[in-house]
Amino acid sequence: METSYYGKGLPINISAHGPQIDNLINIVQVFMIVLFVGWFAFMLYTLWRFRARPGHQANYVLPKFRAPSYLEVGVALFEVFLLVALSMPVVHRLKEEFPRSENSAQVRVIAQQFAWNIHYPGADGKFGRTDPSFVDESVNPLGRDPEDPAGKDDITTINQFVIPVHKPVTIFLTSKDVLHSFFLPVARVKQDAIPGEMVPLWFEPVVEGQFEIACAQLCGANHYRMRGDFIVKSQQGYEQWLEQKAASMSNLNKPIEKDEFEAEEFGDDAFGDDAFGDDAFE
Repeated sequence: METSYYGKGLPINISAHGPQIDNLINIVQVFMIVLFVGWFAFMLYTLWRFRARPGHQANYVLPKFRAPSYLEVGVALFEVFLLVALSMPVVHRLKEEFPRSENSAQVRVIAQQFAWNIHYPGADGKFGRTDPSFVDESVNPLGRDPEDPAGKDDITTINQFVIPVHKPVTIFLTSKDVLHSFFLPVARVKQDAIPGEMVPLWFEPVVEGQFEIACAQLCGANHYRMRGDFIVKSQQGYEQWLEQKAASMSNLNKPIEKDEFEAEEFGDDAFGDDAFGDDAFE
């Protein structure tokens, strides 16, 4: 992961919708600076203009000025413009205009203290059945049903989220225990993971690279350890990665291999035996 992606200001953007988010942030920042400078200058002027001086007496009858009313109306109209013209179109597109399943990569992300479980459908494009009774944190942390034909070719990883570039990605997000927040800073994606709810979200990456997953919600004593790899590959590289993972997942009872990032950052003791909620699986 390139540390230069992060630092002062906004991190680099790798998503198709990112420029609209950044544009809104920048406009709001400039607007706040203008308001701050304007009101602070007005405060300094009034302190100087109406200071106590010999021979001057305060007048308690306020003069009527139209300028303040015009300024207030102007500020209100600009805020309406920010909401209606800039914010609502982006929110509507991301929350309502989901890509068709056949045109997007489908991924389930299941959070837990303190890791990200990633679940991919296999070649059949179907997620296999999951149930809390099958959960084994060292072998089957998602509770995949070993007898379900649809799940025979499913792929699971821990703290390794790999997706193809230039293709919409639909994520179905939930949590096994407490409230988490799935945060991809470079993709301008942030969404709470709620126990018992499967929350859909989507974005389209436009840049290849290796980045970071973060949890943006204080979720326990080891919250700081809840990090993961976010990797964007070419379509060919993504398909090769799926083939390699499918081969390693051929035996559901085989212990899951921990990725290098996970082994270094988390260790075996990072994953507790927190119980699933029945509604966390669909």
